Amino acid sequence: MTPNAAAGPSGAPSAGGLTAEERLLRDTAREFAQREVAPTAIERDEQERFDRSIFTRMGELGLTGTPLPESIGGGGFSYLGWALVMEELGAADMATAVTLSVHLLSQFPVLSYGRPEQIERWLPPMLAGEALGAFCLTEPAGGSDAAALRTRAERIDDGPDAGGYRLTGTKIWISNAPEADRYLVFATVDPSKGPKGITAFLVEKGVEGFRFGAHEKKMGIRSCPAAELIFDGALVPAENRLGEEGGGYRIALSSLAEGRISIGAGCVGIARSALEQAAGYLQQRKAFGAPLAELQGLRFMLAEMARDVAAARALVHEAARAKDRGEPLGEVSSLAKWTASDTAMKVATDAVQLFGGSGYSRETGIERLMRDAKGAQIYEGTNQIHRSIVADAVLKRSATPG
Repeated sequence: MTPNAAAGPSGAPSAGGLTAEERLLRDTAREFAQREVAPTAIERDEQERFDRSIFTRMGELGLTGTPLPESIGGGGFSYLGWALVMEELGAADMATAVTLSVHLLSQFPVLSYGRPEQIERWLPPMLAGEALGAFCLTEPAGGSDAAALRTRAERIDDGPDAGGYRLTGTKIWISNAPEADRYLVFATVDPSKGPKGITAFLVEKGVEGFRFGAHEKKMGIRSCPAAELIFDGALVPAENRLGEEGGGYRIALSSLAEGRISIGAGCVGIARSALEQAAGYLQQRKAFGAPLAELQGLRFMLAEMARDVAAARALVHEAARAKDRGEPLGEVSSLAKWTASDTAMKVATDAVQLFGGSGYSRETGIERLMRDAKGAQIYEGTNQIHRSIVADAVLKRSATPG
């Protein structure tokens, strides 16, 4: 297996429990990822280059709206089907998976909280892969603490723009910026209200008073851009407020729960790729007159890697099925993202070790898997935050009679 290739049949998710449509979707995503994403993954990472043509091609295949309803132009697939897509992309290139995950993350709130005219105006170009989306929450003073954001949204009470808002503040670490065309921005109408002041807005690239600052120089997922957003009195018309004033915090948290499942699935892909590439290497590489695969210590490492990949996938799929059943996602999405990202980091690190010097070289792409996995332990809520969410859920259950 070549260093850029995703997992073969032994590492891929089994067809058990999948519908014919989900299997076809998975196979389509796998073929696309291997043919059009994986071959340039190392090069794009090295150059920190975003390739818009890959996103456009995903739109042509219908991947930019996979789990959204057919009635609005989406694919109409289950969220489990979406998790399968994300695993295939993560196995080929996590940067591409993150770009697509964030794009979907910026659409879900519009579907769930938008007025019919907002949905009709905002989503079709995004569903078609013609407009790239970004989700804008993190600020210099608040990452995991979403309620601490300070970007202001000042209401305009008179004049030609009455009813609208002017945004002032800074966002950082915004994935897909500055390439994105449409931005879901969270700001507060009153900082003294805490979470109750946070409101969501739909902002288009090119609006006066909205510009980009520093581009992040990241350790991993380097071909998925991330940049600073600067708002200096940017005008947002009243019709671009999403939901009610003060409803943004709830919108953000509900959307992030969905996004965590997506990122978890991509991390399963990273781990799967690391496992399969390590297995191939151990069979090919010889030492002391025999293939490395005959050394029991290395075989046991490989077995533990396989165990961890399967366990992470099971948690991700259970979270995706919970989404499909309409169940609460807080605890199950945190379990999935936390476990899958830790698994990706451990399995990728073990793969580097098994490859030896070749694994440490940027030319093979193995170390890229480890760098990409490290980021996933931090974004979409740090894994320390997810431990807290899970602990809260466990304690709440134990305190409830019966």
